[in-house]
Amino acid sequence: MQEWSIEGEEMANCNCNFGCPCQFGVLPTDGTCEAAVVFDIDKGHYGDTNLDGLRAAGVYKWPGAIHEGDGEMQLIIDDRADADQKAALETIMSGGDTQEMATMWFVFSAMCSKKHETLSAPISAKMDRENRVGSAKVGDIFEIEAKPIPNIVSGDPHRIAIQLPNGFEFTQAEMANGSTKTSGGEIELIKNNATHAHFAHLHLTGSGVVRA
Repeated sequence: MQEWSIEGEEMANCNCNFGCPCQFGVLPTDGTCEAAVVFDIDKGHYGDTNLDGLRAAGVYKWPGAIHEGDGEMQLIIDDRADADQKAALETIMSGGDTQEMATMWFVFSAMCSKKHETLSAPISAKMDRENRVGSAKVGDIFEIEAKPIPNIVSGDPHRIAIQLPNGFEFTQAEMANGSTKTSGGEIELIKNNATHAHFAHLHLTGSGVVRA
């Protein structure tokens, strides 16, 4: 198994209520799952292939809960990546060279019976995890915007974080309010409007989450 490591920031948006029932082992809000995710890699490698400074993204859709399978996915790799870097990120994000169930990429890939062709596109992203604010544009494929969850009474920013000491994605994530608009690619998301989003710092290897 090829050794690899990814450290960086993640911004994700799905169609569930704020907080996302999946984080608590509960079925999705409306019984289905639609998600878009952007990764901003600070430092990474796959064997001798350097992945520092690259970005990647994914669009996912399941007719039920993720663990029930039969989903579809499409990966998008930074168009600045050369052939080796693209192949490396595609392998990692498809669950390759990863212990079973060790990362969300392994799980998502295993639960998607349809894998659309990986695309290359310019990816711009701004992520402020502390303030729960961010935006990203992935070519002509999709855009994400995220902002703080509003207090239900005052409208002021409401802050909440989730800790997953044994999770396969992150140890802690900041919850947010996100929206995604798809305009290209093979997967259309139609439910992600003022729904769950999160920001997280990632440190992943083929063995799973690296915890401080």
